[in-house]
Amino acid sequence: MAKIAQVSAKYIVHAEINIDGVVDRPDVIGAIFGQTEGLLGSDLELRELQRSGRIGRIEVSVETKGGKSNGTIIIPSSLDKAETSIVAASLEIIQRIGPCNAKIKVNNIEDVRVSKRQFVIDRAKELLKNLIESVMPDSQELADEVAYAVRVMEIQEYGKERLPAGPAVDESDEIIVVEGRADVLNLLKHGFKNVIAMNGTNVPETIIELSKKKTMTAFVDGDRGGDLIIKELGGVAELDFATKAPDGKEVEELTKKEIHKAIRNRVAFEQAKTEIQVEEKRGKPIEKRGPARDSRNYRDRRPSPPPRAPPPGKPKTPSAREKEAFGEMLEDLIGTRGAYILDQKLNILGKVPLSELQGTIKSLKSGIYAVVFDGVIDKDILMTAERAYVSFLVAMDSKVKSTGRLAILTSDDL
Repeated sequence: MAKIAQVSAKYIVHAEINIDGVVDRPDVIGAIFGQTEGLLGSDLELRELQRSGRIGRIEVSVETKGGKSNGTIIIPSSLDKAETSIVAASLEIIQRIGPCNAKIKVNNIEDVRVSKRQFVIDRAKELLKNLIESVMPDSQELADEVAYAVRVMEIQEYGKERLPAGPAVDESDEIIVVEGRADVLNLLKHGFKNVIAMNGTNVPETIIELSKKKTMTAFVDGDRGGDLIIKELGGVAELDFATKAPDGKEVEELTKKEIHKAIRNRVAFEQAKTEIQVEEKRGKPIEKRGPARDSRNYRDRRPSPPPRAPPPGKPKTPSAREKEAFGEMLEDLIGTRGAYILDQKLNILGKVPLSELQGTIKSLKSGIYAVVFDGVIDKDILMTAERAYVSFLVAMDSKVKSTGRLAILTSDDL
């Protein structure tokens, strides 16, 4: 008389049965109805519940082995949680089936709606994914696609050598020199229009002429060939800055974020050239170049320069322009525990962690006009800077006073 099945039930009772003897399936079903009769009252009588369709067909599976029977009992239910739990617990009072001792244990009550709900969620995810993949792109995606196509179309041929270049080479005060056409296309794709390619390892005459009029940055691949191009370009043209792609990567495969990071980390050509020469002398593979390079290698492997007496003279007085520049840089460094190393034109030669500042100054030895850092000037930093003929030390505070031509400036002075 069962009127509901497992597929339409709200809950399913799962129980296991162990019998000390051999019994058949009808014996088990008869024991369930017979021994629970009158136990729970008329409202929860199993036969009445089946007639009304609130309890489904009781499924019993029994296997006999070695004179004992073991099996499972499954009861579908559309009762509420409490009533289903009472019916399930009533099964465990059965201790005999026929002439044999028996034990029934309810393992769990399954909420069928949970598994159905999970199926609905998984299927909805799949349907939404298919919808997103097949739907028309929104206006922003269309705009980005059109902008990308236009930027790629903007590539031009520049100069008598017909070099691949962006449309803004003539009008820009700064230009970026890359190795080939693919590099130009990648930078155009990400919005850089003042780009021109060398189209080979030989420096074209057009590049040399442009370097005399504009600020030029070399942007090369992150390999040995990139270092050779920087050296060659700096030898015949007036190269101002240099930067490299990350180790093992080419400019043409960089993402927008990697391009911006590399250009932000560009260094003066003199510094890039010095670093390349140092690596060649050490016979080590060229590593990634950038202002935050690890100067401990230089400190550990190269002998420190012999101590030199601080040059005589009075500390230099900073100009208004210099004080303003120092103040802005010091403000930028607040909380970073970093240091800027500047040349005489106040160009940033590099940025290093404060822990590596002394080693970097020792390795460069000369060409440093000022050092701005987020920290306190102590005796060691002062002596290192004086030996490198630094003109200005700028920091948040100072524990010492200058005794030579080096001027000390703190945040209060600025």
